[in-house]
Amino acid sequence: MSTGPLLAVELDRSRPPGTQIEHGLRRLIGSGSLPVGTVLPATRTLATDLEVSRGVAVRAYAQLAAEGYIRLRRGAPPLVVATPPAPLAWDAVEEDVAVALARYNLRPDLPDLSLFPRGEWLSSSRAALQRAANHDLAYGEPFGAAELRHQLAPFLARTRGVVATPRNTGIFAGSSQGLLVLCSVLREQGARRIAVEDPGHRWRTRTLAASGLEVVPVQVDGNGLAVDALGDVDAVVVAPDHHFPTGAKLSPERRRALVDWARAGDRLVIEHDYDAHLRYDRSAAGALQPLAPDHVAYVGTASAVLAPTLRIGWAVLPLRLVVPVANAMFASMIALPRLGQHAFAEFVARGYLDRHVRRVRTVYRRRRELVRAAIPEARGCATGLFVSVPLRADADEAIVLGDARRRGIAVDGVNEHSSSPQPPGLVVGFAAQPDPTLRRALRELAAAMRATHVDRLRGPHEYE
Repeated sequence: MSTGPLLAVELDRSRPPGTQIEHGLRRLIGSGSLPVGTVLPATRTLATDLEVSRGVAVRAYAQLAAEGYIRLRRGAPPLVVATPPAPLAWDAVEEDVAVALARYNLRPDLPDLSLFPRGEWLSSSRAALQRAANHDLAYGEPFGAAELRHQLAPFLARTRGVVATPRNTGIFAGSSQGLLVLCSVLREQGARRIAVEDPGHRWRTRTLAASGLEVVPVQVDGNGLAVDALGDVDAVVVAPDHHFPTGAKLSPERRRALVDWARAGDRLVIEHDYDAHLRYDRSAAGALQPLAPDHVAYVGTASAVLAPTLRIGWAVLPLRLVVPVANAMFASMIALPRLGQHAFAEFVARGYLDRHVRRVRTVYRRRRELVRAAIPEARGCATGLFVSVPLRADADEAIVLGDARRRGIAVDGVNEHSSSPQPPGLVVGFAAQPDPTLRRALRELAAAMRATHVDRLRGPHEYE
């Protein structure tokens, strides 16, 4: 005679029954339908009730026993001994990415995260893990996994013209960590002051200040950094191909002047090449670093090209800085997590990175043109993730931003990234939103710009 209760476990005969039995029993135990102390049917009885083989029932019970929900003893019936933990209430967890709360994402430093090549990344991660030797799970080289450095150096050489070898190419947790570690080493070697572009990305400025160096803002105009205004500093951080937030390019004359400045005083130029892989014109200018590899450190990141959450950045350093920077990395964290580095190495080796860059270039070029069509004032070279939108000279940038953000638009202002007053303007990212959403966002942004201007023309007395 059958023993134990009949169980309300329904099976889809087109799918493997064992997993369905496990899920069904977990659900019944978790809901209280099978409370602790309940005697379950014997495996032969369960198999008969559900019309499956006894082996399927045995394996399902064994899995639940291994998870601690039931107890199996020879000569005794199966017994419920624990309940599964309550499912995590994801909707009650605070959102930890603030920009996700925005209705329209026009952030100037984010790619389209929906274009992240999940399949290729999963394939690369799986292959890297399968090929990893046991010693690959140890701490590893503080300057970065050798396999990734051997793949990344030739990629940077052929795509950006960088003079890179595995020996002088280091891996970091994003370009911000690369900048922080490099500047900390400069400070230990006696440097005291470092110049930055003004305006310039506020996150980068904060990172440089955290190194202990005095940050010296230097003016930027339509030709890029004003090299003749550098003055008495030990180093400078510059984005020669795509200045943030104006989009200006460093002119050829100023490139040469900057290299001459570095050589004459044995100083260091740190080239922050955040998004220059994303080019939409035919003339792909090379990096600054090949002009003076001994005086230029090239810093880049996967954040703009792939996704910030990978936390993978790189720096191609003058050889004299390799050992001090590697020692600083060791002192701070011994070595970076390696599995992601091995996955990225596989991703590059298989050509997935080249394929992804080609794909997003096409998408972002089209979106950039949508911005230029909707807001003709938009400026900036055909590179990167954003355009600069100057406001009318009499506009109040803070008021425009406030109105835009009340409309649910995540967008930056030029003066939010400056230590000195700048002409009012917006920094509009075009990459992160699909085309239809981007069009709606641009209409809302244009309306905010118009409404603010009209309000200023009316004056306060017209509302009384």
